[in-house]
Amino acid sequence: MSRFRRIDPVRTRRAVDALRLPEAVFKTCPWQPRELVDTGLRQWLRCCGAALADDQVIGMPSHAVDEAWHGLILCTKRYRDFCEAAYGRFLHHFPEGDGYGGGSGVPMATQLGRTVVAWSLVADPGEDCVLWDLDVVVEVENPWGVSPERIAEVETALGEISGGSGRRARR
Repeated sequence: MSRFRRIDPVRTRRAVDALRLPEAVFKTCPWQPRELVDTGLRQWLRCCGAALADDQVIGMPSHAVDEAWHGLILCTKRYRDFCEAAYGRFLHHFPEGDGYGGGSGVPMATQLGRTVVAWSLVADPGEDCVLWDLDVVVEVENPWGVSPERIAEVETALGEISGGSGRRARR
């Protein structure tokens, strides 16, 4: 039995929706429209709840959202309180190359595939995920992202595993 309490997706969603993002979060995140980056960060935090519930490390598909997440992490008390409210524990950040985190040794393509899976678990019916191409939309110089082909590949695998009842990681 895990020493952590079970992650409740409803609780996670409520905490994400209630999270206030002050100006400091966006200090190193200049991309516009900010509302899109805000949406991406909130979608990412919802995905993190699904990943934590399954003890998985997921990959960050957006440089812009990653910068906003770093800004949130630097608001240490706010971030700690949010993590406790959303997940019942602290959500650690394991940057690529850290060598210490849960993602070490797992290829980024695999971690990004897990992000697609996580989104399929937390998305509202009909909700599009802005994370996949957010960097292109906000014109990040060297955009990250997940291609439509990779999303389709993961969705197909999910459908096969679930007997065709898998949800789409809507684009």
